Amino acid sequence: MAKDSRIEWTHHTFNPWWGCVKVSPACDHCYAEAWAKRVGSDVWGPETGRRFFGDAHWKEPLKWNRDAEAEGVRRRVFCASMADVFENRDDLIEPRKRLLDLIEATPMLDWLLLTKRIHLVKKLLPKGYKLPKHVWLGTTVENAEYAKKRLRYLLEFDTPSVRFVSCEPLLSELDLTAYLQPNAAGVRVDWVIAGGESGHGARPMNPAWPEALQKQCADAGVPFHFKQWGHWAPVDPLALPQGLPEKKVVRFYRGREAVPVVSVGKTAAGRILRGRTWDQFPATRGLTHTA
Repeated sequence: MAKDSRIEWTHHTFNPWWGCVKVSPACDHCYAEAWAKRVGSDVWGPETGRRFFGDAHWKEPLKWNRDAEAEGVRRRVFCASMADVFENRDDLIEPRKRLLDLIEATPMLDWLLLTKRIHLVKKLLPKGYKLPKHVWLGTTVENAEYAKKRLRYLLEFDTPSVRFVSCEPLLSELDLTAYLQPNAAGVRVDWVIAGGESGHGARPMNPAWPEALQKQCADAGVPFHFKQWGHWAPVDPLALPQGLPEKKVVRFYRGREAVPVVSVGKTAAGRILRGRTWDQFPATRGLTHTA
């Protein structure tokens, strides 16, 4: 089965609708909002409508599931790149129910539901509903403030096969150590994704921040995925190009040592951290292997 998503950590991307409202600093330079505007969809903000799709769109995951079943290999589906499944709006009640029915009907797909509204998940799920094992439930944690606000809600869920955290864009130092260890109920964060910001207005990331997350995960035995440096990449101080405009350089410090990051663009920045790529994935409990 061909991978059709450009996102490094998933095979497919499915959007039950387009549109959202910004809720935290991670949203400031939202790529999905910029993309929607580029293609002429005015779907951002509380007063605008959302863009919905027809039956042909909703049948795509059914095909992915059949293909995965025929190959005997699980596939990951990110939901949603252009929306938040747990945005609280009346016009999303029925599409969200349709999504849950679709998830139930595609047991060979691991559905990665990533939300910044983790505190609303229980409220917005149908009464008595439990997320099935082939759901991976995740929340975005861009800085220490939102780690404290969101992760306690994530760890309230024990039925998803995987609970994960997306630290992208990573905007500050983060200590996730306490959340990488099982709590009293035996629940912990099972997977950490980290990455810098790309696109217009991208904020630079201190190289020490993803390095610290990778070490925390290694110490706890939790898989770590480094998605990208984003628009800014670290460089050797001695290798800084002559005549580079200062606005294209930001210097972070480790003690007295300057660590410059340079505005080079996402493609040139790459995704090498500590000399290698980090493409670790969690094992799914009670499910067959995911390639």
